[in-house]
Amino acid sequence: MSKQKHPLPEQWQQNQKAAKATQIAFDLDEKFQYSIRKAALDAGVSPSDQIRDILGLTVTKRPKRPRLTVSLSADDYAILAKKYNLSAAQQLEIKKHVLDDLIQFSSGQ
Repeated sequence: MSKQKHPLPEQWQQNQKAAKATQIAFDLDEKFQYSIRKAALDAGVSPSDQIRDILGLTVTKRPKRPRLTVSLSADDYAILAKKYNLSAAQQLEIKKHVLDDLIQFSSGQ
């Protein structure tokens, strides 16, 4: 019994193409990086999309999640727990306090 090959669904074909893409990094002077990042921020796009636009490449409209990220180590949680008078295990409560600090910082700008 022979198996027939069925074409991949469209979404899988797109994912397969994306998996073949190669990321490249550029070591640019800080002032050039700042200029590109600022232009991206002003345009509401990622730095990667800004670079694609500068190069005349297509930029796909992806849903953008408006969030900021930071990596916190166990030591960071211990420091923040002390700052907020919590235990380091109370990570959700720590996150709430951090969010409040970020909002307060942004409001003062």
